[in-house]
Amino acid sequence: MNESSGATFWKAIDEVLARPVAVHTFSPDFERQHEVVIAARAASRLTDPRLTQVFDAADEDGVAYVVSEWVSGESLLDLLSAGPLEAERGAALVAEAAEAIAHAHEHGLAHLNLTPNRLMWTSGNTVKVLGVGVDAAILDAAEGLTEEERAQADAEGLGRLLYAALTGHWPSPDDDCGLPEAPVDDDHYCTPRQVTAGVPNYLDTITSRILGLRKSVEPMDSPMEVAEALAEVPRPAPASVSTLPPAVELRSEPVDTIGRPPMPPMIHRPAPRRSPALSRFVLTVVVLLAMVVVGVGAWTLGKSLGTEPAVPTAAPSATAGEEGQAAGKPVEVKISGATGFDPLGDGEERNELAALAIDGSATTDWHSETYGGPDFGRLKEGVGLLLDLGKETRLTQAVIDFGGSGGTVELRTGASPEPDGLKTFLTRENVSGKVTFDLNGSSPTRYLLVWFTELPPHNNGFRTMIRDVKLMGVKE
Repeated sequence: MNESSGATFWKAIDEVLARPVAVHTFSPDFERQHEVVIAARAASRLTDPRLTQVFDAADEDGVAYVVSEWVSGESLLDLLSAGPLEAERGAALVAEAAEAIAHAHEHGLAHLNLTPNRLMWTSGNTVKVLGVGVDAAILDAAEGLTEEERAQADAEGLGRLLYAALTGHWPSPDDDCGLPEAPVDDDHYCTPRQVTAGVPNYLDTITSRILGLRKSVEPMDSPMEVAEALAEVPRPAPASVSTLPPAVELRSEPVDTIGRPPMPPMIHRPAPRRSPALSRFVLTVVVLLAMVVVGVGAWTLGKSLGTEPAVPTAAPSATAGEEGQAAGKPVEVKISGATGFDPLGDGEERNELAALAIDGSATTDWHSETYGGPDFGRLKEGVGLLLDLGKETRLTQAVIDFGGSGGTVELRTGASPEPDGLKTFLTRENVSGKVTFDLNGSSPTRYLLVWFTELPPHNNGFRTMIRDVKLMGVKE
């Protein structure tokens, strides 16, 4: 049992199904019983299995309660008892939570109390987020907040969970969550990489964007943005969301006893579908039998006419990939690495962000430093992003997403990453949004340099950016 602010949390037993359930009850002087029950009923209609399922909620004759599933496992706080998690494992847990919270916001519900004990890694190796809707109603946390403010609050909550998973510290002085407060440098919380060695650059950048730890990065203002930024993180046994359970119909009458919540509905599973491999096997057998019948018929007819035509045989066909290569069709070129390129300055230009331009996500980006003028404050002639293709490749096309940045850009190619070894192939002014560059006619190249010679305005200065790069080429 746990009691706080007039709300009491119990672990009880469903005597019908012989399983544990979680029960919230409320003291008579608790003023928000009605709001909590309404929030619980709304939460019961959420279909993401990473959110705890509400079985029943009622507010009648001065008695209010909420019955939901009991989650067994370890909370993020438990997992952090031995120190920070392995970076991508911790990020995967938060990525799952972000997708679940984004689903709740799509249906008008917020959490507003995302602390390490509300994020669970269950005994069944799935993620569960406790308290969506109900926590906000109990704490009166959503009162007076707009939809945008609730989204921003939950985005920041997810950012704090990510920071905690990466560092074992909590980036807030206000929440008694069981973790030490994050260290401070120059009146700002340190970034995860400053606290824990080995945190990948992209996770450090995502966390900093969510929590505003760096003034030069654009913030994230919603759980959906956080989910999209973490979408490519490898998932350790993620919760399946392909088949979602139907919404629970809540009873209007109270349960007979705390130990007898309503029986959850039966989930009717669709009949198993025939395996694609089996279907292909059956089709192959049918085709071969037909060929044999046709061949025997042709041989019989030819013999009766005095000739013996050859039995037709099936010629092997090239796969789509082989046909494309044989015809010299362009294929996507994998980029081996990216570097923030500043040979005329200190040698690197926001190199810690370079990998974000080739991660396949338009929600992350590489961007330059902020300068005092479009000509780099007369400090240098340009900066850029250097892409390593791993080997010499004949490029045919480059699709580069510049966001809304603008500016003047050159594409340079060469076999060496040195400035003298990179030659300008084309120049484009006022680049903005997603731009397609025709590289047909360029020589085979190991490196492609996206080189900016003029910067667009950004806030009170001048800065450029690249959100994503996709290259096409022909295999030699």
